[in-house]
Amino acid sequence: MKKPGDFIREEVRNTPPSGIRKYFDMLHGMSDVISLGVGEPDFVTPWQIRESAIYSLEKGRTHYTSNTGILELRQAICSMLERKYSLNYNPVNQIIITVGASEAIDIAIRSIAGPGDEVIIPEPCFVAYKGCVNFAGAKAVPLQLKEDNCFKLTVDQLKACVTEKTKVLILAYPNNPTGAVMTEEELKPIAEYLAAKDIIVISDEIYSDLTYGMKHFSFAEFKNMHDKVVYVNGFSKSFSMTGWRLGYVCAHKDIISQMLKIHQYAIMCAPSFVQYAAIDALKHCEEDVVKMRQEYDARRRYLHNGLISIGIDCFEPEGAFYVFPNIKKTGLTSEQFCDRLLMEHKVLVVPGTAFSSAGEGYFRATYASSLENIKEALKRMERFIKTIDD
Repeated sequence: MKKPGDFIREEVRNTPPSGIRKYFDMLHGMSDVISLGVGEPDFVTPWQIRESAIYSLEKGRTHYTSNTGILELRQAICSMLERKYSLNYNPVNQIIITVGASEAIDIAIRSIAGPGDEVIIPEPCFVAYKGCVNFAGAKAVPLQLKEDNCFKLTVDQLKACVTEKTKVLILAYPNNPTGAVMTEEELKPIAEYLAAKDIIVISDEIYSDLTYGMKHFSFAEFKNMHDKVVYVNGFSKSFSMTGWRLGYVCAHKDIISQMLKIHQYAIMCAPSFVQYAAIDALKHCEEDVVKMRQEYDARRRYLHNGLISIGIDCFEPEGAFYVFPNIKKTGLTSEQFCDRLLMEHKVLVVPGTAFSSAGEGYFRATYASSLENIKEALKRMERFIKTIDD
């Protein structure tokens, strides 16, 4: 007789839980901990967005919407993408409003890749990618990005991983966890190579509004790749709406129509009052996004410079809200470093190995925390580094 756990699919059983969760479990019962671990804005969602949600609830806007989402929201997103990046998507049949960008990534992978297919994942990367590929029954093919190239993907690295079974490339810039950004010039050779290949690019651009000193360039802007790009974005990072769980995905209508089937059966639609609030976010809250980005930039520079000053090597991030310091010279593994920093000095950061084995020798810290917290965390890190040196 089978035990309950024996009924679980092998692909699910063999996929480890998120490496980030361990550290939040360790926080239980601890006090005076400074957390630079959570990958979400520390700002409260702008009031106009919250007020819009409240108004929608008071007006009883609590029913199902179209599976693809409220048309007005889809139109607003498509207009914004055209204004910012000259991307042309039809709001009727080329966009789905999803429950966060994570759902968009999941249904994109499940729609396109399956048993026998390979999905190339540049690493270190967002924790969900490999799990989604595994759950789809496809094979995740890791591609290790290099710090000496600022964690940017090169066409030669890509060519070395492509086989006849390659179905998808997941591209994520600005990048979590490294903070790396790729320019149009750097992305162009990749687009030129892929234009002649039967490979879909899932471009996760959730941090597109958070670049510093440069304008974000979308991979979907390349005309020779537009129809083979699944563009993923959302409201969590830009508008500080992580708990609202609202994202969107844009692609060729023949791809969207198939993704919609999974969304229909699994989700039906994103919450209606959240969609109404998102319309107001796009219409009225761009200034809030600018102010948050300016504050992140100040924190970014302070944290990066602070790490260097206490003897921790750190690549300078140009996007998102993370630093990814190199701690190899300490002689500690990523987990050893993070465990001791938390238990001995009460600073929470995430080991690089949470973002794949390519993250060994690094840790991720977020500057989506107050400058006061960042200053105190650096003081505690400095004391910790001195104990290692001693």
